[in-house]
Amino acid sequence: MYSEVIAVELRARGHDALSVREMAPTLAGAPDEELLSNAVAQGRTLLTDNVRDYRPLETALLAGGGDHAGMVFTTDRQFPRGDPRTVGRLVLALDALLVHSPQLGDRSIFLR
Repeated sequence: MYSEVIAVELRARGHDALSVREMAPTLAGAPDEELLSNAVAQGRTLLTDNVRDYRPLETALLAGGGDHAGMVFTTDRQFPRGDPRTVGRLVLALDALLVHSPQLGDRSIFLR
C-alpha cells in the first residue's frame, strides 16, 4: 500500500522494518487475510489505511485466542498516498511511534 522507501528509511533509523514485497514478493496484492496471517507468523506489525477490512480481521484473530505484533492504522486523509510529502511524514510519525512505544503487541494504533 505504501512505498518501500518507508521501510528503508525506518531501517536507517534503527528499526526492524520490511515492506510487504521484502517479506515475500508474492504477497504484493494478496488478500488481506493472507497479509495479516503472514505478518502474524513473522511477528511483524502491520501498517495499513484499510481500517474497514483489517479491524474485523484483528477482532476475529484476538477473539479466537490469537495475537499479533501490532497494527498501525492511518487514513488517506491524514497521509494521502498521492502527496509526495507523505512518505517523509509517515517515516517521521512511525519513527516517533516506535521510539516511544516499541511494544505494540496486540495493540491497534491510529497514527496521526
